[in-house]
Amino acid sequence: MVQNQERRIALVDAAIEVLARDGARGLTFRAVDAEAGVPKGTASNYFANRDDLLNQVGAHIHHRLTLDPAGVESAQLPPSPELLTELMRALYHHISRDRTGWLALLELRLEATRRPELQAALTKTLRDNLNMNVEGHRASGIPGDDMTTVLLYYAMTGLILEHLTVPEVLADFDENDLIATLVNRSLAT
Repeated sequence: MVQNQERRIALVDAAIEVLARDGARGLTFRAVDAEAGVPKGTASNYFANRDDLLNQVGAHIHHRLTLDPAGVESAQLPPSPELLTELMRALYHHISRDRTGWLALLELRLEATRRPELQAALTKTLRDNLNMNVEGHRASGIPGDDMTTVLLYYAMTGLILEHLTVPEVLADFDENDLIATLVNRSLAT
């Protein structure tokens, strides 16, 4: 396989665009080549097969969607419920700016129900992501235990899902207030 890493990432990003727009059935090497604006046959030189492409998309999406807490202005706050609220808000807005990445992840999740190897790879990636969040929360000194992190992880997943797929469901609610309530109620003992 060809080893130009920048080209590989560009192809994976193009695959994410195709996956979000056309679904898993529309994800072909030809569609990726067209989206990336490269000559026909380029993607097939970088990926052994469609499963290889799907697995690499799954791994790369999490790099795109991961929030670097150090880049959040309020990260300078002391460990507190307020800091946790601001980090959750920053995560929400960060992912909202990459709607395509999130929708592609949803498509991958659906495709994983039909492909056991993809399900295994995606399960590992998602489990690692959840564990990284739990460990990061522990190390941060922010209030809340491991269950707080798990509850917020899935509550935020649901909130982001609604916002990026059927935003009018939440039209009567302020997302920032919802996030503050999620954090405060998750921390309640």
